[in-house]
Amino acid sequence: MVSISAVVRDRKGRFVRDLAENDFIIAEAGQPRRIVDFQADSDGPVNLVMLVDVSGSMRVGTKAAAARQTASHLLSALRPTDRAALFAFDTRLERVSGFTSDFATLESALNHIDLPFGQTSVYDAVAETARILSVEAGAARAAHQSSQRSAIVVLTDGIDTRSRLTAGQVSGLASAIDVPVYVVALMSPVDDPSNLPVPAKVEAPAGDLRSLARWTGGELFTASAPAHASIAARQIVDELRHQYVLGFEASAQPGWRPLEVRARDRDLTVRARTGYTAGESSGNAIAER
Repeated sequence: MVSISAVVRDRKGRFVRDLAENDFIIAEAGQPRRIVDFQADSDGPVNLVMLVDVSGSMRVGTKAAAARQTASHLLSALRPTDRAALFAFDTRLERVSGFTSDFATLESALNHIDLPFGQTSVYDAVAETARILSVEAGAARAAHQSSQRSAIVVLTDGIDTRSRLTAGQVSGLASAIDVPVYVVALMSPVDDPSNLPVPAKVEAPAGDLRSLARWTGGELFTASAPAHASIAARQIVDELRHQYVLGFEASAQPGWRPLEVRARDRDLTVRARTGYTAGESSGNAIAER
């Protein structure tokens, strides 16, 4: 069985919460697939990994403080039934705190993350975190615990200088295990394209991060002011609470299988992962976009 988490919005950007199974269409490599499982629970518990960039470039200006503030906003948006974990990275990934509902402990941990001068491996860190989250989710299913909406939120300045993997490879891995990746790109007001009078084309590395996020069903936000971080945090958590979960039988053809999920109502927009890996353990698979 392949599961797909999907967020649906109308033309005004509002969540659409009253859809049924037959309101969705799933196409795999252009061919329709029959939906055999459907869940539309709202306000479900959230399982969130905060992945904080602590590389040398985060020492510039107020980026490190902005990352901590954004993480704090995320924690304040969670409920006692939710869980969160805290990871930090430069060229290496460090588990600062495992999954917990003790958000006060996570707040304290945020203020004690060391900031080395290392280079930045955003894509490698996301890939390794996705693998860890996949193992955690598998253990929860084996213990018959309730399903939680899981996601990775990356807090970074968007400058990758050292990763072995590409954005396409990482999005393939995260998509394969249905983990949406949200990126909050921390930048100064003069660098934020949303502040320009004429919308600017987002270039790499922010463009690569945006593609990574959207291929996995997530999104990229730019934050150049405290208000931006607060809005992004609330939107991320709200999306996770209002996901539909669609299930269909995996293809017998091994390898990367492209997916498209859409609503029958053309006025609605669906955001979901764009593929999965069939015929092998998704946790070990890296598919290049």
